Amino acid sequence: MADGSLTAPMSLQGKVSEAEWRTRVELAALYRLVALHGWDDMIYTHISARIPQTDHHFLINPYGLFFSEITASSLVRIDLEGNILQETPYFINPAGFTIHSAIHAAREDAQFVMHLHSDQGVAVAAQAEGLLPLSQHALICLPRLAYHDYEGIALNPEEKARLVADMGDASMMLLRNHGTLTVGATAAECWVNMFFLERACKQQVMALSAGRENVRLASEASQSEVRTQTSRGLGGGLAWPGALRQLDRHLPGYDA
Repeated sequence: MADGSLTAPMSLQGKVSEAEWRTRVELAALYRLVALHGWDDMIYTHISARIPQTDHHFLINPYGLFFSEITASSLVRIDLEGNILQETPYFINPAGFTIHSAIHAAREDAQFVMHLHSDQGVAVAAQAEGLLPLSQHALICLPRLAYHDYEGIALNPEEKARLVADMGDASMMLLRNHGTLTVGATAAECWVNMFFLERACKQQVMALSAGRENVRLASEASQSEVRTQTSRGLGGGLAWPGALRQLDRHLPGYDA
């Protein structure tokens, strides 16, 4: 790929288990959806998925492809240490799996892990007060949200324990001065968690353009009410088919 060209990988459909292929398609869709929404960061940041019915095997993006180029067959199968477990023309960025491997290892429910560096996500992650109860989207996120302080580029294995401790049982996280992170038992859940978190961050950046003294925080009573109303989840399973239809219209090919 030194000349900038891309070699299309051979299709793996029918050559891997049905469960792995389904996970590949869903993970590739997540990459394409992030690109479609403009939340990608060229080849940086990652989304990973646990392959069902395996002993800690995962899928992650090939290093060097933009998110809009990711396909089900181009995803790379690895273990918790980032070792490649398949024949592939691609390689991965093992350092990029540091955050993901820590969460996958600690959380059985974290089948999908998404980490982004969006402008609005980084902006709110850098604000002293973090995510404020300024919007309905924020109120939905806050009961599910954790924070982890910035320790530098995530290359230090010793940071894993601190990250996991800070994450606890949350499904969303603001990585201070760094970006956003969500997990999900399904691709749909991971995606909808990130959609709400990113929207909440964008709304906060826009609201604070009027100055901190000119914004109105939602009341404690309304925060408690929203917490109760959304205690059973965000309906990701209902939104996911529409997200895939959107991809089919605007950025098809992820399922190849």
